[in-house]
Parts: sequence; C-alpha cells; structure tokens
Amino acid sequence: MPAAPLPFDPSDPLALTAALIRCPSVTPVEGGALELLETVLTGAGFDCTRVDRAGVPNLFARWGARGHPRSFGFNGHTDVVPVGNPADWSCDPFGAEIRDGRIWGRGAADMKSAVAAFAAAAIDYVRDTPPDGAVILTITGDEEGVGRDGTLALLDWMAAQGEAMTHCLVGEPTCPDEMGSMMKIGRRGSMTAYVTAQGVQGHSAYPHRARNPLTAMVRLMDRLASHTLDTGTDHFDASTLAITTIDTGNPANNVIPAACRGTVNIRFNDLHSGASLSAWLRAEAEKVAQETGVAIGMEISISGESFLTPPGRLSDLVARAVQAETNRVPVLSTSGGTSDARFIKDHCPVVEFGLVGKTMHQVDENVEIAHIHQLKAIYARILRDWFA
Repeated sequence: MPAAPLPFDPSDPLALTAALIRCPSVTPVEGGALELLETVLTGAGFDCTRVDRAGVPNLFARWGARGHPRSFGFNGHTDVVPVGNPADWSCDPFGAEIRDGRIWGRGAADMKSAVAAFAAAAIDYVRDTPPDGAVILTITGDEEGVGRDGTLALLDWMAAQGEAMTHCLVGEPTCPDEMGSMMKIGRRGSMTAYVTAQGVQGHSAYPHRARNPLTAMVRLMDRLASHTLDTGTDHFDASTLAITTIDTGNPANNVIPAACRGTVNIRFNDLHSGASLSAWLRAEAEKVAQETGVAIGMEISISGESFLTPPGRLSDLVARAVQAETNRVPVLSTSGGTSDARFIKDHCPVVEFGLVGKTMHQVDENVEIAHIHQLKAIYARILRDWFA
C-alpha cells in the first residue's frame, strides 16, 4: 500500500521547519522529528537508516551509491533544550506560529530550520540534477545532551558500514546578528574540572584545631583564575577559565566545614590539549594541598578538543555561496561553544554555517522566514558548486 501523501511540500523549507517545530523533541525524546524526516527523505529517494544507540535516536540518509569517493554531507540535530516556563512565552513553544515575518517556537533557531533547509536543498538537488556522487545527511537527537550516542554513534556506524563523507557542513547557527556574517572553521576545546577539598571540621573560634577546606579551595581557585593561559593564536582567541561554582552547604557561621566543592570550566585553543590542561590543573591542586594540608581531589571531563579546518577549498566554496546569496563575505571564526563538528573533524574536513542564532535557547525563540529560504538557497548552491 503506498504511503499517504505528506500534507506539505517537503522541498519547502518553511513548511518542513514548521512540521519539525511541532515535534516536541526535547532531549532525549525523539518527539516524531526523525520519523518525519525519514518519511520525507525516503519519499525523495534517499536510503534511510535509524542508527539508535543506548536509547538515543539518530538518522542516516544517503542518496547515491554507498562508499562513493565523492560524498558531500550535512549534519544537524532535531533535539531541543527545554522550554522553561511555557507561561513566559508569547506563543505555544511547539506551535510553529508565523507572525511578523518570523516563525516562532523551540528549535526555530537551533536548529530545526537549518535541518529543514539542507533537507529541502538536497531533495531538490538530487531530483533536478542527480550528481555523480552521494549526498549524505546525518541527523541526531542528542546534540543538546551528553552527545556520546548521537553524531558519534552515526560516525561509528558509518565506519562499520563503509559509509563516508568527503566533506561535511554542520548547520548550526553561526551568524551573530546578520545573515551571512560568519561561518565556523573550527571550535575551541571545552573541559570541566570538579574539585573537592577535604579538611577537618572545627569551631571557627579555634581555627588551629581545624583544617579549613575553604582556605585551600579559595587559594586554588584564585591561582587558576589569575593565570593567563595564552594570548590567542592566528585563528583562535585567548583561552579562558571560569570559576562556575564554589559550594559548602554550611548554614552555620561558627563552624569550619569539613569539605567543599568547586567547579571550573575551560575553553581552550590549539595551543593546548585536554591532557596538557589536566596535568596543569592537577599540579596546581597538588601545590595547594601541600601548602595547606587539605586533601584536594579532582575529576575532569573533556567535552571536546580544539580543532581547525584550515582555510581552503571547503571554506572558500561555502564563503562564495554565502556571498552570492547574501552579499556578505562571512568572517571565518572559531568562536562560541562546542558543536558536533568536534566529532566530525576526525572523519573528514568540516565547516559550519547556519542562521542568526540570537534567540537560540531563549524564551520566544524565532528566526526570520526570509532567512530560512535564503539558507536553503545557500545550501543548494554549495551542492551545485561542490559537485560541479
């Protein structure tokens, strides 16, 4: 029995964006978003495979021959962050309301519009000018979560199946204020250190009988925050370290606590690695422990290493397409947080270009409708030029 026709044109990026926003796909819930895309892409002739791992939903879609040496890929995610208090929104967070030349809803900016734009561009391209090569879409439902079983699962599955992308474009929002103003050719690394200081509890009037963990914690945090990691590199800003919390849970003003905890987050450039910074953090902690007699423990989580795709064929091709459609030459940037490009860079050269990200993760998230159509045109031009 043939599948029921879709209630919208899948090559219309606005209609597809609206349909995706109406899927309540808050991490880790799939919400119907990947099911919708699988239906849309299968109907357009793509071979689709769900690559779910550890309960995380993922979708692989390919048009063209498996293992073709010329394979252009797009990557994105359909999961979104929680909406917060729905009463704070001026609209239904999952209603995909259209007003004032914008579409409103959770995921409008980050990044269901971009997924819709590259899916629609790919559908049109393979239908109208079938390329000598393959077009691959990798879409995860776990970018806003931990990420261990999202794009990583897709890449692991691709390696096992003999699937590969020659180049990849991630559709994360990259433009700060104006469409076409920025693309990403790399990202800083990110890591978090969870520090525990264990002392000896005592009366604050007799501090010599206690061993104050707060003294050690404050001394360590001051050393870390006062240290200049670097002054930047050719393509990266200076690395940063931020103290994000110091906790004791001590309600008494006359008690020296036995323990306290602190957390620091580091965003680092290509002068460092997670390993080199971990060694520095542990060495500083050991110095303070010896000075104060307070035991200091540390657990470190590395979210991703810094990486750079050197300016060249891929970045030039994307920049030309952006300029042709927006009349702006995008700045080549490595700013911002992490993205799934940090995983893809181990598979193939990768860059990022997407919409204006001003409202991502905010109440009343929205994007300009004209920008969605513009983004589809940019992605379509990239496909034409890449395969030309």
